[in-house]
Amino acid sequence: RKRDYEGFLCSLLLPVESRTSAFALRAFNVELAQADVSFQIKDSITQKTTGLMRMQFWRDAVEDIYSDNPPHQPVATELWRAVKRHNLTKMWFMKIIDEREKNLDDRPYRNIQELETYAENTQSALLYLTLETLGVKDIHADHAASHIGKAQGIVTCLRATPYHCTRQKVFLPMDICMLHGVSQEDFIRGKQEKNVRDVIYDIASQAHIHLEHARSFSKKVPVKAYPAFFCTVALDDYLYNMRKVDFNIFHPSLQKKSTLLPLYLYIRSWKKTY
Repeated sequence: RKRDYEGFLCSLLLPVESRTSAFALRAFNVELAQADVSFQIKDSITQKTTGLMRMQFWRDAVEDIYSDNPPHQPVATELWRAVKRHNLTKMWFMKIIDEREKNLDDRPYRNIQELETYAENTQSALLYLTLETLGVKDIHADHAASHIGKAQGIVTCLRATPYHCTRQKVFLPMDICMLHGVSQEDFIRGKQEKNVRDVIYDIASQAHIHLEHARSFSKKVPVKAYPAFFCTVALDDYLYNMRKVDFNIFHPSLQKKSTLLPLYLYIRSWKKTY
């Protein structure tokens, strides 16, 4: 609720038998995110070392969970219960840990594909696990999860940009910045020229394309899988607000928590769409 409010709200809309497990998955993700450069800035070797230690703890914890011997840690205990209850795939947990660990290097993405790979191995992997808690094994649902996870990763990168800029860091894909002749310094100084907004437009458009792809085969996705995909509501909301401010990433309205999000989520769940 505190660290992943949107994920918390989405999890509330899952069926009762999946909800506790989804909370455990979200809590696991938050544990890793606290060491991840996407969420926190690494400004010393010590912090990277701490991040690596945290990743190793969770790598060992997942091994122990699958050996039926979870460590005495609240999130690990809940994860163990979720794994037992839904027979969750170990590979997805390891992918999330490995990718988060790679991201401790504290450097910008070279291109949009690199950002999408990161998103696939973290956000999409989390969605694959959520689908497993719903008992969904379906290729179309997996395709949708892949695209939605990529959209989520891109939006997360955009949302975190103003925060990162205050700490003299920019993680936006370098190829798109170079295409528009925008330097990291332009973002750090909070510039709002058209070429800076064009960078944001291009990146946001990629997130939108992934959402459209995910929806293009919604008729083939089992309805049972839809609750795993309600995170699209928050993504739509952010991208819509971004368009309203003409892709000015620094606009104060983009930093506010959406008070109407619970209502939008309820409507989407009632309509049974994602």
